[in-house]
Amino acid sequence: MSFDFDATVVGAGAVGLACGRALSKRGLTVLVLEKEGHIGQGVSSRNSEVIHGGLYYPTASLKARFCVEGRRALYDFLATHKIDHWKCGKLVVATEEAEVERIEAIFEQATANGVEGLAHLTGAQARALEPELKAHAAILSPESGLFDSHSYMLALQGEIEDAGGSVVVSAPFEGAKPLAGGGFTIRVGGEGAMAVSSRLLVTAPGLSAQAVAAAIEGYPAEDIPAGHFGKGVYFRLVGKAPFDRLIYPPPIPGALGTHYRKDLGGQAVFGPDLAYVESEDYSINPAKAEEFAGYIRRFWPGLPDGALTPDYAGIRPKLHGPGEPQPDFQLHGVERHGIEGLMALFGIESPGLTSSLAIGEAVAAALTEAA
Repeated sequence: MSFDFDATVVGAGAVGLACGRALSKRGLTVLVLEKEGHIGQGVSSRNSEVIHGGLYYPTASLKARFCVEGRRALYDFLATHKIDHWKCGKLVVATEEAEVERIEAIFEQATANGVEGLAHLTGAQARALEPELKAHAAILSPESGLFDSHSYMLALQGEIEDAGGSVVVSAPFEGAKPLAGGGFTIRVGGEGAMAVSSRLLVTAPGLSAQAVAAAIEGYPAEDIPAGHFGKGVYFRLVGKAPFDRLIYPPPIPGALGTHYRKDLGGQAVFGPDLAYVESEDYSINPAKAEEFAGYIRRFWPGLPDGALTPDYAGIRPKLHGPGEPQPDFQLHGVERHGIEGLMALFGIESPGLTSSLAIGEAVAAALTEAA
């Protein structure tokens, strides 16, 4: 049977584009559908742009594997494509004796995950690197960094298009029907509403993952995990950035917690926190500045009064609610849902951006080897 495309990807964020690139590299004709007017307008545009080392995630989990593999591939990609990035390193800080055991556990987990170059630091050694830091002890992760995520996504789009594929914006996915002989008919909305046929289908739409899966005929409802919106807000510092390296206190339940970064423009940004919300609400309550200030002064006592200003908010596609354990990435192939040629992604939050190239390769390998 002849198809319009070998593979269709739903979602033109970092992960969707990385999946499209990996499929394109295998010689497939690829269509990427994006409901927004530009690529990367969802989860991928509202994050910290941090390149994670791979410290925190359970041994042999997809998060651990994809973060380490993806981070190594990402630095190579950024250098090759001349995309702005900075391997600034990260300090995971115990601000008091009671937190030392927690950061020691992170060191052991990171070592098990194959993270390179880790070092234990005393408080004095940490302050020698970052004089304004309050630290009883710290872990140095030299592989952590920052990058220009939008330029990265544009480069992924360029590779897909150079290979003969198409990235189409303002083109919402409205549903798909598996065909008897394999492949899919896919309904696309928007001004140019149409139907296309595709041999393979990947869904990577971030916050819409559950709704998109439910719009595929025959997708078993019991295989769609419950989704939750985890909102995080960021505040920007008015004034000179106090640290060069990323500064992370020990994680909070369900997330890595409010951290510090000096962005590629040289400004200091703090966040995100975590609050569960029912809808895509990106507003910021300025009164939260006081709460942030109290948290930040645990590791930066020198934060001036009134120096924080609201910056932006993001929402993470979480698979766990408040108080529940944080699950792994979920990549559902035919063995889960029973539909040949379909890979559905759920819960691709942090470290999804760092992991994107590795996720793309895993998705493409699973679909093409199965084919």
